[in-house]
Amino acid sequence: MTSKHIVVIGAGVVGLTTAVKIQEESDYSVTIVAEVFPYDPKTVRYTSLWAGAHHVSHAEGDPKQQAIDEETFKVMWELSAPGAEAEGCFLRLPQTDYFYDGRDVHLDWMPDHTILSADPLIPEAKTGISFTTFTIDTPAYCNYLLSRFLGKGGKVVRGTVQHISQIAEGGPQVFTSPTRASNSSVDAIVVCAGLGARTLGGVEDKDVFPTRGQVVLLRAPWIKFGRTASHAASGLWTYVIPRRCGEVIVGGTKLDNDWYPVACPSTTTEILERVLALCPELAPPEIRAERTPTVDDLRSLILEEGCGFRPSRKGGVRIEADKLNVGGREIPVIHNYGHGGGGYQSSWGTASIALNLLKSAL
Repeated sequence: MTSKHIVVIGAGVVGLTTAVKIQEESDYSVTIVAEVFPYDPKTVRYTSLWAGAHHVSHAEGDPKQQAIDEETFKVMWELSAPGAEAEGCFLRLPQTDYFYDGRDVHLDWMPDHTILSADPLIPEAKTGISFTTFTIDTPAYCNYLLSRFLGKGGKVVRGTVQHISQIAEGGPQVFTSPTRASNSSVDAIVVCAGLGARTLGGVEDKDVFPTRGQVVLLRAPWIKFGRTASHAASGLWTYVIPRRCGEVIVGGTKLDNDWYPVACPSTTTEILERVLALCPELAPPEIRAERTPTVDDLRSLILEEGCGFRPSRKGGVRIEADKLNVGGREIPVIHNYGHGGGGYQSSWGTASIALNLLKSAL
């Protein structure tokens, strides 16, 4: 039986996970077409490498989104197990979340979930919880997904897709042999273009918009716990996300429709002030032993500053099937984009839905 040829547009964490999920089914042969891959130098055009990341669901009680996030958590928990093939991409750790607005985020399904009493709360926090989760070394993990995909026979092509009809008509080879027509047959297209879905021809989803997030990467291998303080309505999020390799991502900002592509020095200072107040343990132990640490003590730990554009969407993630008519032939198009700041947390769950939609369409 000949395998169905599927093209996935996009190589962020959602595109990579979806491509792996489909490629590992025996009936499909998958090619990823993307402009940027995880092994390329960091760029604001590739958001996945700027993420923290940790698995803290944003579902907040929505049953469908919670099921997606729970499925993803289970898959990643297995990947992060001692001796598992991707263990080095993860760090299991205790997480504490404080809420200035007192909201209930419905995370009682997480391991070791505990509601904090008033005594251990930070100033101005109305409620708080602790639980066990894991953080993700995003460059290592995205490259793991790519290696796993290639190891299962998947293919990659670098190309800038202007319209999905380019792939439907000529296959991914149009980007490798642009002067020669191709008769490569494509049986379905899966759109995991993230923010690119806003301008991608044949999709052009104007409900997609950027939510700019600025972060600072520190070297602080003594931090083995996660800590977050937030107020949903104001967009205030302060977080400390350590990685297995000894790096710590601190942040952050959530600014809708902000397209500024580089880190702002004043925002870096403000982030450092907030995270030091939330987590004074970030300062080197020898400094804390002698005096109260300052922001300057954190500046000496900085490895990198940067920002990414979370691919947000009015109405949430778009996971649905569509069709494209090319030369009298209808080609299924599966959409899987608009994850905002929850790409890692929901990647495996939405990939499962996309795979099921693909099976039904073919």
